[in-house]
Amino acid sequence: MSENKKRPYRLAVITASDKGYTGQRVDESGPLICQMAKKHGYDVVHAIILPDDLALLAAEMKRICDENVADLLLTTGGTGFAPRDCMPEATQQIVEKLVPGIPEAMRAYSLTITNRAMLSRAVAGIRKKTLIVNLPGSPKSVKENLTAIIDALKHGLDILTQADAECARFF
Repeated sequence: MSENKKRPYRLAVITASDKGYTGQRVDESGPLICQMAKKHGYDVVHAIILPDDLALLAAEMKRICDENVADLLLTTGGTGFAPRDCMPEATQQIVEKLVPGIPEAMRAYSLTITNRAMLSRAVAGIRKKTLIVNLPGSPKSVKENLTAIIDALKHGLDILTQADAECARFF
């Protein structure tokens, strides 16, 4: 059994926003992720705002994973159709395994609220021992999407970090 049973999972948050990075807009989504995660027992160890730049986003995600900064990396922003939106591409560039069920679950839940959910390009994946999940950029969408997945993420992290080796349920 891993040490992770003895400590909360560590969370890093990356906000992708050109305007947030330059101080032209207040980031509400990153702090909301931190607030929600803390309520679920996560330890927020890193949060940063970066511009919508593929190389910068990929490099920061890679650093967080390769230096074992966090068990879970949640990103916000950059998942839409805007010309500079590139978070899914940055994520796909650095992950070793895709986890398509997470964004599928987020979109399915959000489709019960708005048909615009089908426009999300969010992805999820694993690099080393870190799970990465792309969330949308708006606070409303962050709340909806994170609510849909946050309880299930703990089991995935238990398996990924080897805090738990058993996936099967026993009745």
